[in-house]
Amino acid sequence: MLYKSEFSRIIADVDLAVTSWIPLIALIIVFILIILRKVGSFKVKIWQAMALGALLVLLTGQISPVDALYSVNIDVMLFLFGMFVVGESMQRSGYLNSLSYRLFRRAKSVNHLILLILFPIGLLSAILMNDTLAIIGTPVVLSISRKQNISSKLLLMTLAIAVTTGSVLSPIGNPQNLLIANSEPLTNPFISFLQYLLIPSLICLALAFIVLKIFFRKEFYKQIEPNNNDESNSDHQLIILSKTALAILVILILVKINLALFWPVLELQLALIAIIAAVPIIVISRQRIQILKNIDWSTLLFFVSMFILMSSVWQSGVFQELIVNLTLDVTSIPVILVLGTLLSQLISNVPLVALYLPLLTVSGASIPQLMALAAGSTIAGNMLILGAASNVIIIQNAEKQGATLTFFEFAKVGIPLIILQMMVYLLFLGFMF
Repeated sequence: MLYKSEFSRIIADVDLAVTSWIPLIALIIVFILIILRKVGSFKVKIWQAMALGALLVLLTGQISPVDALYSVNIDVMLFLFGMFVVGESMQRSGYLNSLSYRLFRRAKSVNHLILLILFPIGLLSAILMNDTLAIIGTPVVLSISRKQNISSKLLLMTLAIAVTTGSVLSPIGNPQNLLIANSEPLTNPFISFLQYLLIPSLICLALAFIVLKIFFRKEFYKQIEPNNNDESNSDHQLIILSKTALAILVILILVKINLALFWPVLELQLALIAIIAAVPIIVISRQRIQILKNIDWSTLLFFVSMFILMSSVWQSGVFQELIVNLTLDVTSIPVILVLGTLLSQLISNVPLVALYLPLLTVSGASIPQLMALAAGSTIAGNMLILGAASNVIIIQNAEKQGATLTFFEFAKVGIPLIILQMMVYLLFLGFMF
């Protein structure tokens, strides 16, 4: 017969084992809500699903209020806030319409338009960061969709794929690459990323064009109508401020790149860059109140909720135990690519990279291994909506204007594409280096 103390210990162990799975259950509920997007007659938005998940782990005590507060990445929140201010200013002033006209006026067909979004926007995301291009690019592609009667789903999917794939090839293309760039043996991360990831990333953008053409083939028969730039509703003072903010943004990012190349001891935070760029608009613009009221607060709430839920999942130790107990060689390039892609769907790519890096560095990480982690955790965004924060930004911004992409619409294109892209990165990283 078991002693009472032993019985109590067993019950406590069972209770601990059960409660450790609550964060994962909450995450699964979030996934189901995002897939269904409807409960009865109530439509569920992505931020609402994530907020519910965060509320569940808080109410069940899976994460303390203090830990929840510390889990929120202030740098990311400030960066997004600053970029939302700049993006809203560009849109409200009419400058975004003018900019999109100049960027895409040469497009004579849908083929040409999709290539112009994939390659120039994709490559820009490597410099300006994928979330930046997601914020600025969404209203641009939706404007083109309305004016040219082209499927908004095609253009939103193209933008999401472009900013995700393009951001792979730079250490400042996305937050997880920034983490990897600070790891040994990367003495010059910009050179290493370009050396290992430039060519496969360009091939992956070309593959994206082919996959999009297969799934949206009817749209590619349409012709682009000539379009005059309408500046009748432009706010010229706000246009000047928007141009100033964009110039500050580009200049400071170039400064950041040069610091990383020549003075790595000095670091210019992306959050600080975004806030400095937003300051002229907040301080000088006559429309500052309207701009602040209309920035995407729901997406900011999504990120706060995501940080809390993912931190709770992290603290549960479920994924750490899963990786440790795998019989796979977690340091091999194929496994890094696959795990980076699949696990990023569940705990997001930044926590995944933070978890995976010690596993590589403890055994002396090679540059190809680190590049595989960067590639896998980033192109994860092309698979499912929650695979990248930029996807959520694009869809939430689109829903403000009456357009959207459902979970299955995204996955239908994303899953075949991700298989092809992983094969490309595996070929280059596993066999060519």
